Amino acid sequence: MFLEPQETMPQTSVVFSSILGPSCSGQGQPGMGERGGGAGGSGDLIFQDGRLISGSLEALMEHLVPTVDYYPDRTYIFTFLLSSRVFIPPHDLLARVGQLCVEQRQQLEAGSEKAKLKSFSAKIVQLLKEWTEAFPFDFQDEKAMAELKAITHRVTQCDEENGTVKKAISQMTQSLLLSLAARSQLQELREKLRSPAMDKGPVLKAKPPAAQKDILGVCCDPLVLAQQLTHIELERVSSIHPEDLLQIVSHMDSRDKHRVVKKKHRTRMLEFFIDVARECFNIGNFNSMMAIISGMNLSPVARLKKTWSKVKTAKFDVLEHHMDPSSNFCNYRTALQGATQRSQTANSSREKIVIPVFNLFVKDIYFLHKIHTNHLPNGHINFKKFWEISRQIHEFMTWTQVECPFEKDKKIQSYLLTAPIYSEEALFIASFESEGPENHMEKDSWKTLRTTLLNRA
Repeated sequence: MFLEPQETMPQTSVVFSSILGPSCSGQGQPGMGERGGGAGGSGDLIFQDGRLISGSLEALMEHLVPTVDYYPDRTYIFTFLLSSRVFIPPHDLLARVGQLCVEQRQQLEAGSEKAKLKSFSAKIVQLLKEWTEAFPFDFQDEKAMAELKAITHRVTQCDEENGTVKKAISQMTQSLLLSLAARSQLQELREKLRSPAMDKGPVLKAKPPAAQKDILGVCCDPLVLAQQLTHIELERVSSIHPEDLLQIVSHMDSRDKHRVVKKKHRTRMLEFFIDVARECFNIGNFNSMMAIISGMNLSPVARLKKTWSKVKTAKFDVLEHHMDPSSNFCNYRTALQGATQRSQTANSSREKIVIPVFNLFVKDIYFLHKIHTNHLPNGHINFKKFWEISRQIHEFMTWTQVECPFEKDKKIQSYLLTAPIYSEEALFIASFESEGPENHMEKDSWKTLRTTLLNRA
């Protein structure tokens, strides 16, 4: 029933592989020329061991724009376009790029160097192509689209004879419009699929409708459920874009009725999800694994002592060890590193799957962003910081491009995607109904919950 592992490596994003090449080393492309210390003056960009570590915003913008004998390193293009939005809106950056292009074009026209003018125009189109492919949603803004049209209009005037540049611009524009349309359609689909909010307030002693199944009635194989969770995770992370992650980090600066009654069934359910979490770990789906473990450690579940006494917890203890938060989740990071290395040398798409714990990934980026300043004492942008942020985001984006090798089970996915989400109050009531309160604190909580429900009625 299930697909065999594919022998060919899944295609990662052409955009990121073309921009960053085989590594994020930041080394320049051979034959593309070098721009010494910055177009605005040798002191405006600072290099260390051949690597750009800081510069003024103006110098960094000038370093982005090609010349006749220079084209920026592709890792620099990605890193600067990603990080520049912290300091300047994309449409303003595009306007400045346009100004720099006009200045260089005027110099070339004054010297009547037609061949060099064509070469320069081709490089400008290549830069715009890489920008629109890596960050197409920068051009959702009407101002950015207007600036793009203005720049492309200027460069086409240099290629009236054979139309090579004009053709490249046409292809770039068409691809950009398709990307924007695809994102718009995806957003519309999400809105349609988003069901209206349901009243999940629990009702005392209410039993679930006979037709409503629990997960074991839909899927009883932990591996299959882990694979379907992986499908969902990969589909969701594939819609995340580099600028989305940086935006999350930047914004962080400012910041019911279904019961499992029988103990035997509750025990079976816990053991089943322990096995699901273990299969998620084996697959490389750490996000789902962490969600399952976190759910089991919630107070309404953890307090079910009679249920847990019947559970074989050895496997759960191993999983908890992997997700032990001590030493900044050292054990998890070791496992993630192992999965990353496996992915890099994988011969099948199954081995390429890496889904990190998303909130930990975002926190890592956030603290990197928070601990290191955006500007150095001399006023330069701390570009060394943004190299590292870019490297980590690029690695994440590579993981998001992996195609899920498992066959999709619509029945299981439908259950997972439409199952209700219960409030903490609802979970506690279900917990107390399953196993009554055992101490004064729990008795007081149970009494408060009952009173709240009676008042609502």
